[in-house]
Amino acid sequence: MKKKILITSFDLAIGGVERSLIGLLNQIDYAKYDVDLLLFKHEGEFLSNIPDGPNLLPEEPSYTTFRKSIQQIVKEGFYPIAISRVIAKYSGVLHGKVKKVEEPGYLSIQYGWELTTRHLPKLNKEYDVAIGFLWPHHFIGEKVKAKKKIGWIHTDYSNIYVNKKIEKKMWRKIDDIVVVSEECSQTFLDVFPDFKEKTTVIENILSPDFVREQAKADIPKEISNLPGKTILVTVGRLTHAKGLDEAIRACKKLIDEGFDIQWYVVGYGPLENELRNLIMKLGIEKQFILLGKKINPYPYIAACDIYVQPSRYEGKAVTIREAQVLGKPVVITNFPTAKSQAENGFDALITECGQNGIARGIAKMIVDDEFRGQIVSNVLTKDYGNENEINKIYGLINN
Repeated sequence: MKKKILITSFDLAIGGVERSLIGLLNQIDYAKYDVDLLLFKHEGEFLSNIPDGPNLLPEEPSYTTFRKSIQQIVKEGFYPIAISRVIAKYSGVLHGKVKKVEEPGYLSIQYGWELTTRHLPKLNKEYDVAIGFLWPHHFIGEKVKAKKKIGWIHTDYSNIYVNKKIEKKMWRKIDDIVVVSEECSQTFLDVFPDFKEKTTVIENILSPDFVREQAKADIPKEISNLPGKTILVTVGRLTHAKGLDEAIRACKKLIDEGFDIQWYVVGYGPLENELRNLIMKLGIEKQFILLGKKINPYPYIAACDIYVQPSRYEGKAVTIREAQVLGKPVVITNFPTAKSQAENGFDALITECGQNGIARGIAKMIVDDEFRGQIVSNVLTKDYGNENEINKIYGLINN
């Protein structure tokens, strides 16, 4: 008899976690497992990439409220959820101010789920295994009946601030914790050492054949590769974590030093206006270009001379591996988990965080032809495929 599996996430908007989920769904053996996919919202550019195997469950209106405004929630008649969201919002803001937290967004999300989960309906169906693919995991912990519950971590706990009491309470209801890299595992266990025995590292599943196929699917018309000009590309959400403000300043620094560069950013997010204002302030509108959402980012990566990841922190940046699969020289900042992404001097250049480090790293990659050529040679000969990671997931499911 097939095991009944539930996989939950929020939606399939463009993002690294969502691409990783599609990678997982494409690797599951549906002859052996009966999989229900629960998306809180049936939206996102990757919806059409769901393979034939999983059964997409109908959308439940109350589950869709988490990324809606409080005003919209009231309009739709979910009054207890709206009241809880108001309390959660001010609780998160107050906690963040008291602790002087630089990025209080994780606190707001925590309080939101902690206070509103009680108002959500439970799923009627019972499962052998429930997998929460996107943090936090209050939903599978409290609203799903399953013999085993597995929660994924995609971020670096050394760079986020969470309410430890709420977090511990949530993780105690999860049987297995999956972390996407050794470094992410260590930063999580530094904060919550009690959960060591149930923590496992399973990398995001990446198919090199899929990446290469998608890279040939389109030609990015926005990018004109003129002689002598160096094309830089970054893919990521426009958030504090991705360090794009530092990238903009690094771009200005390189231009002032005489480098002929054009830097394209594929992605969207809450800091778009702030970043556009900084680009205008520095007068580099023609050199630093925000392209917005792209369903398929791979042709843009394929079109670049150098791929740059200027992040302040990452869990496991799928885009770095994708750029390497496409044979690109990669410059990444030395965020805490960087060494899980690449080997400095072999298949990437790991440079200091901040505008000066980013600028120096890019400059070296541009001017040192021999170094850049060796990086490209190395990434072209290395096998970045890790489809066998699915066997670790099967191990957790069947144990």
